Amino acid sequence: MLKAKYHTIKNFEFISGDILPQLKVEYATFGTPVRNKEGKIVNGILYLHGSSGDYSSVKRIKNILGPGKLIDTDKFFIICPTALGSPGSSSPSTSGLGPDFPKYTIEDMVNVQYRLLNEVLNINHLKGIIGTSMGGFLTLQWAVTYPDSVDFIIPITTSSNVRGQNYALNNLMNTYIKNDPEYKNGRYQTNPKIGTQNAIMFLYLFGFSPEYYKKESDESIIESLDLMKKEGAETDANDIIWRNEASNSYDLSSDLSKIKARTLIIGVNQDQYFPPDIDVIPLSKGIMGSKIYLYDSILGHLGSSEIIKAEKIIKEFLDEIE
Repeated sequence: MLKAKYHTIKNFEFISGDILPQLKVEYATFGTPVRNKEGKIVNGILYLHGSSGDYSSVKRIKNILGPGKLIDTDKFFIICPTALGSPGSSSPSTSGLGPDFPKYTIEDMVNVQYRLLNEVLNINHLKGIIGTSMGGFLTLQWAVTYPDSVDFIIPITTSSNVRGQNYALNNLMNTYIKNDPEYKNGRYQTNPKIGTQNAIMFLYLFGFSPEYYKKESDESIIESLDLMKKEGAETDANDIIWRNEASNSYDLSSDLSKIKARTLIIGVNQDQYFPPDIDVIPLSKGIMGSKIYLYDSILGHLGSSEIIKAEKIIKEFLDEIE
């Protein structure tokens, strides 16, 4: 079981110019560090989670990660941070600042991780970065902002921007929350549960493929909605809104040419959030020399947990790099 560690970054400056005197970062590490003559770790692989995850979400790729596996932890050192804005690291809810917490961007999230690696782990160059969904945004942002800091990237079920349906979904979630009378412009004492429950339940409609929902029984669908309702009640309203706004401002469409890292893009054909024709294939075309692999999964967007289906192409990709 992964054990979380914590680091406090002093005087972190956001893209907006706002400064947070103390910014907490939650993270976990495992695997085998290899150091150069200067003592710096040179075999680090960063795993970046999606919007509802944290450092422990690395379990999504457990089928290809571990001793003797495709991402061999006897050869690599794995770093899994909890993203800025997600509870565990500094966020509106965990900082005590609530609505006064600085609005952040995807680039801010990456800059926090960059400082963590340099200040604590003595890593200034990564072997690779793997990220799923929102973690894919971060993966691509890393390769754009710090193009000489990583050898390879593997963005999974993701896109170079948030537009159209995803932009609307994020705005609708935020509207559900802001329309809850208990929200009080973010200055609530008790989490506005009706708004957060509705927002998270709404997401359930898009996480899987249409075929998945069709095959589920009515009882199972209601059961799943009840679970999402419970999750919504436990998720802080401002955390959701700040994260959705960060995603909605994300757009690297015109910056993909800056990426120098070897790139393998993986998508799921049945993904409702990032359909290959609209998101994954155009992303691949925007990155010179990138490889792309698509596979089928009835789990849709959540089919990233079946990453073992891409084992052969990932092995070929890593073998080429080595």
